[in-house]
Amino acid sequence: MQRASDYLGKTGPFCEQLPGYQVRDNQLNLCDAIEDALEAGDVLAAEAGTGIGKTFAYLLPALLSGKKIIISTGTRHLQDQLFHSDLPRVIKALAIQSQPALLKGRSNYLCLHRLDMAPHLDFINRETRSFLTEVNEWSKLTDSGDISELDTVPEDSYIWPMVTSTADNCLGGDCHDWEKCFIVNARKKAQAADVVVINHHLLLADMTLKNEGFAELLPEADAFVIDEAHQLYDVAARFFGNVVSSRQIISLARDTIAEQVNDASDMGELREYAEEMEKAARDFRIALGDRGIRDAWLKIQNKASVKQSLNALGSTLQDLITVLLTAAERSRGLEQCCERAQNIMLRLKLFQNEHSDTSDDEEQSVLWYETYTKSFMLHATPIDVASIFQQHTDNFSATWLFTSATLQVNKKFEHFARNIGLEDYKSGVWDSPFDYDKQSLLYLPENLPQPSEQTYTRELMHAAVPVLNASEGRAFVLFTSYRAMNLARDYLKQMLPYELLVQGDLPKHQLLEKFRQTDNAVLLGTSSFWEGVDVRGESLSCVIIDKLPFASPGDPVMQARIDTIKRNGGHPFMEFQVPQAVITLKQGVGRLIRDVNDFGVVMIGDPRLKQKSYGRIFLNSLPTMPVTSDVKDVENFFKRISTEDVAPTEQDIQDANAEDMSSQETA
Repeated sequence: MQRASDYLGKTGPFCEQLPGYQVRDNQLNLCDAIEDALEAGDVLAAEAGTGIGKTFAYLLPALLSGKKIIISTGTRHLQDQLFHSDLPRVIKALAIQSQPALLKGRSNYLCLHRLDMAPHLDFINRETRSFLTEVNEWSKLTDSGDISELDTVPEDSYIWPMVTSTADNCLGGDCHDWEKCFIVNARKKAQAADVVVINHHLLLADMTLKNEGFAELLPEADAFVIDEAHQLYDVAARFFGNVVSSRQIISLARDTIAEQVNDASDMGELREYAEEMEKAARDFRIALGDRGIRDAWLKIQNKASVKQSLNALGSTLQDLITVLLTAAERSRGLEQCCERAQNIMLRLKLFQNEHSDTSDDEEQSVLWYETYTKSFMLHATPIDVASIFQQHTDNFSATWLFTSATLQVNKKFEHFARNIGLEDYKSGVWDSPFDYDKQSLLYLPENLPQPSEQTYTRELMHAAVPVLNASEGRAFVLFTSYRAMNLARDYLKQMLPYELLVQGDLPKHQLLEKFRQTDNAVLLGTSSFWEGVDVRGESLSCVIIDKLPFASPGDPVMQARIDTIKRNGGHPFMEFQVPQAVITLKQGVGRLIRDVNDFGVVMIGDPRLKQKSYGRIFLNSLPTMPVTSDVKDVENFFKRISTEDVAPTEQDIQDANAEDMSSQETA
């Protein structure tokens, strides 16, 4: 009987049809394991090393199974790549009839009703009006309504929230554009498809029944493939909680005014109350203090100015609700504004109850807030994500396949499984085909101060300069904080002849493109560059990591989880903080070797890797690379790969160290 993996073998169609395709034994084995899980209805956690080709390994058995499969990816970018590139290749190679579909959250689709409303919003500026004209012209041409098609309008443009819908402001079946609705048509295609590509946000939004309109599809699925599964825990924590934001409030105010202009021109009080509510939201933002704060609500909930401005916001919101209850009969748009206002009020009351730190559904939550330059967000985040996720997955009697390059910690899956509530599951590891012994070198410098000391970043950069000179730039320098990144920038500007590209100077995608196109560049970045970034070839030959990426214990959600583990008699540092940091470190290190022809050096400055007992857990979790603490080995590594295309192995370094030791003893 032919197996799915046979198609990936030496006599299969992929060798014939894909230039440069290489048969990888571990890819074949992973494909077999996924096929077995699909047939048996198992839950499988599969760590698949970088370069193994896990996408093809799960697409083949999924497409050949004849089952309804939902594939969830980490980001919309990965969704597009999977749907527009990988899936067509596999379908063509298999020579089968398949009906795949791509489905994103509703904010990714143009809303024709809101496009009609947009010109009536009197706060549109000249730039936004120009973009609106572009969107309007594109709306007459597009079949999908997917806003990613219109790349001439920036992703972060203010126009997009004006012309896309949310679960709160969608009119549903009462909308006069319902038959032409892009999201409705995308859902219909998804319901008819045998393979549907979504993302984690959409998957979890539907699980929590937050009206993303996908509920008719999930119960029909026979299997779920969760790619980039290491991200699932953090995404779930956000989705299983509640949020009140200034954006929600201001959007409600402006939509109310637009609806009032259209359907209740005689009710001027609607505009007055909406404007008062928007002002109250801005006043509340000022009361919350400086920008860039992320802290527990308990710390400020009794502050007089905060209580006063929050009560004022609640009062203006209630005034608006009172008038909207009367106006709601005028149109579905005003009725829907009323429903939104009532929902915001329910969430806002969580933060007006001084003695409660639990949500209404009795799931224990932590209340916290964060501030930006002109906006704020109030969060109620569940502490126990695992039990909630487990409840939702139990609703679907389907196969669940979780895969990522970074699921294990210290060669075990316990941390991943515990985080999302997996109990009865199978697991396996399929290692990368890359030869890390020859392709890479791990450099752990000695004699650096502790990361907590003020001189640490400067001393680390001092140690990094010879490494960056040896690599001739071509490096990522990854930091755990913006402060450290900015200190490093000031130092490296004086010490390096290479162009420095710093996160924040340009949008991320532009910064990456400039890095690829600039010879010998050095890119400095924080958390967003630790994963999901793929630079192949000589352009990236070195990755320097400043510290072990422990989440800040001052983070309110992290602190709440630490306290909960302590109350339950556990040890939060080893049970939660270390494993979370290990996963992040694995992602950061994984930026370096992205191809069989890549070579490079990883430098991790943090002395705790060697000095603390838990350092061994981090090292055990990384790919098996030669390790050195001598910068000369780094210099020799780059000399050798530039002249011989052969990197030093672990044995080379051991032999060199033995020679050094012998020389010292003789002396």
